[in-house]
Amino acid sequence: MALPTRDQFRYWAIAALVFLLLLWFLGGVLLPFIVGGAIAYFLDPVADRLERLGMSRVSATTIISLIALLAVVLLVLAVIPTLVNQLTALVNAAPDIAKRLQGFLLERFPELADSTSTIRQTLAELGAAIQARGGQLVQGVLSSALGVISVVVFIVVVPVVAFYLLLDWDEMVKRLDSMLPLDHAPTIRRLAREIDAVLAGFVRGQVSVCLALGTFYAAALMAAGLQFGLIVGAIAGAITFIPYVGSIIGGTLAVGLALFQFWGDWVQIGIIAAIFAVGQFVEGNILTPKLVGKSVGLHPVWLLLALSAFGAAFGFVGMLIAVPVAAAIGVLTRFGIEQYQASRLYIGTSAATARPVAPTTPPPAVAQPDMPAPPAPGPKRSRKPAGSGGAGM
Repeated sequence: MALPTRDQFRYWAIAALVFLLLLWFLGGVLLPFIVGGAIAYFLDPVADRLERLGMSRVSATTIISLIALLAVVLLVLAVIPTLVNQLTALVNAAPDIAKRLQGFLLERFPELADSTSTIRQTLAELGAAIQARGGQLVQGVLSSALGVISVVVFIVVVPVVAFYLLLDWDEMVKRLDSMLPLDHAPTIRRLAREIDAVLAGFVRGQVSVCLALGTFYAAALMAAGLQFGLIVGAIAGAITFIPYVGSIIGGTLAVGLALFQFWGDWVQIGIIAAIFAVGQFVEGNILTPKLVGKSVGLHPVWLLLALSAFGAAFGFVGMLIAVPVAAAIGVLTRFGIEQYQASRLYIGTSAATARPVAPTTPPPAVAQPDMPAPPAPGPKRSRKPAGSGGAGM
């Protein structure tokens, strides 16, 4: 006999509450395991494909782990120091950029030469404020990251967790599937497939788009000779998951820097603008349709709300789980709407009991009363007089 709906709801609510409490109290401890699980989930399709090519799961996991480790080492040694240096240089250059902007405006608007002008004082203070606050921001981000995450533990634990989860991923999925409540197993499997489709479309697809566009923007801007091209490309690529926002913010920042660096060289400034135009075209017509698909069921506004809410409630760990939780809530919401539209609450009793209307047909022909049949026509009489045919006169 199945449990009543009220008891089932109580059990699932208790499970959700326990999950949130564990996340609240053990967020810092769970961070390496959550990151390792996300990496294993991200790389599981690659391991499955290598298995279909004839490799064992152990061999596939080992090869993937070595390649990922090599990529991380190259990233740490080559890219991250350059990003930090360019970010620091951009913050330090803010006062000079503000002074050049002030000189440009004074040439076009001489009335700003008045030392008491509000605009002039604002521009003068803007550069110093950006330099002071920007330095504090960079220092605060780095110090908080180092304070929250124990670097040594993180670097050691995450690869180990990712390796073992990737190795046993299929077995864990089978074990979890065997533990599903039998009455609801088909529904849970269906919802799990939909959640996986949303996550696969967003995490595996959108992250790939962000990496591809960030790499393109950074390489193209550096090749074009733009100062701080690497950091601008990284910023534009990182926020590409928000439609048009990444290209608008990155393009505005790049074109603004190009105006100060290449003032008067409109061809060079046009090249910087064209880079973002090409990137936007490639993203909308090639990368997003191929890697993400037309729709993954995860609206950017809903994603930003989830990131903000879980980040405020659970910190950095909350931001990591915000995407899968947002995907799950979206799928469950659509499932709830589907059940509601199939219920009597939505259909109503009158619509449920109403008889189907017969299709419109022409009325049947009305039978006419019996009438005497008309007399059969007789033989046609000839109008010729008798004896007039064939005789000679």
